[in-house]
Amino acid sequence: MVSAARKPHGGLLRASVGFRFAAAVVLVWGVTGPLFHYSDTWQLVINTGTTVVTFLMVFLIQATQNRDTAAVQLKLDELIRAVADARNKLIAVEDLSDEELARLKSQLADHRADPPRRSESETSRTAVA
Repeated sequence: MVSAARKPHGGLLRASVGFRFAAAVVLVWGVTGPLFHYSDTWQLVINTGTTVVTFLMVFLIQATQNRDTAAVQLKLDELIRAVADARNKLIAVEDLSDEELARLKSQLADHRADPPRRSESETSRTAVA
């Protein structure tokens, strides 16, 4: 298992340290309310800060999601390559157009309706197991 410190994105933000830091910032902001008489500027500080952090987090989350999706696709491609009866044309299926995906989905639905026939050796192995 990879530790949070070794992950390229989001390690600090997933850790309890990141949460504690954010909670401390909000607590300090809240405690300073009476000091600044709950002014508009005091409210603007937290509003601006949370807006900026949210804006940046959108891009961080998107980059992390793209990386994770690419890793899953590579793993699936490797599984397709490793299984002898798998159709290799499914490798990189994520690059197909919407029309091509719809056509492939239809073909797979037709294929599901016709269960694959087992070879004689597969039948005998199943009976022994």
